[in-house]
Amino acid sequence: MLFLQRISEPFFMENNNRYAVVLAAGEGRRMHSALPKQFMELDGKPILRCTLERFLEFDPQIHLIVVLPSDRIDYWKEYCHHTGFRPSMRLVAGGLTRFHSVQNALEYVPEDAVVAIHDGVRPLIAPDFLAQLFAQAARSEAVIPVLPLVESVRELQGAGLSRAVDRSRFVSVQTPQLFQAGALKRAYAQPYSPAFTDDATVAESQGIKISLCEGRRENLKITAPEDLVLARAILSRPAENL
Repeated sequence: MLFLQRISEPFFMENNNRYAVVLAAGEGRRMHSALPKQFMELDGKPILRCTLERFLEFDPQIHLIVVLPSDRIDYWKEYCHHTGFRPSMRLVAGGLTRFHSVQNALEYVPEDAVVAIHDGVRPLIAPDFLAQLFAQAARSEAVIPVLPLVESVRELQGAGLSRAVDRSRFVSVQTPQLFQAGALKRAYAQPYSPAFTDDATVAESQGIKISLCEGRRENLKITAPEDLVLARAILSRPAENL
């Protein structure tokens, strides 16, 4: 049985050594749009900006590293200039895969930091949830938020066959995933493998212990048009229901 540790108390470092790597280098083909999904509008602003604002609401002094497609860096700079959105952030070109994009970003994270790796298209991450995650990460090697599965699960066996499996043995994984930066940087020094589906799999392959915490349903990842509809519906709810 998987144990999900509940976390509740906020945590603040005396010397701010919190870093957030926000990954926004994807092309978003499933959105069927010429504009990459991270730049599509939500609540009147690009999704990426909504995501960054959540981190800044949690900690205005957090060190932001934003990973973008190399051919969109000037586009983002121009947007920020013309709209007056000018937080302190380092822009980094993405790599061939997610692994390589994180690898590029980690060059700018010091060994003694606590670093969060987050999908740029998860714009509904709550600031109080970020505070809780950083609090647990300060006491752990690595922390990732997960959710129990709510639908039945089947394992594909090939040739059109499948079998039912016990869904209580599985969880779905969210971001941000938080790590002691030195350990994560060493894990990312290894060669890329297709088995690396997220940062936790990279870290775990090098013996880093992964702690699980309870995620939040509203922390959804926008990958398809219907996700954008759902995100807008969540934002339209009264503030006390968020």
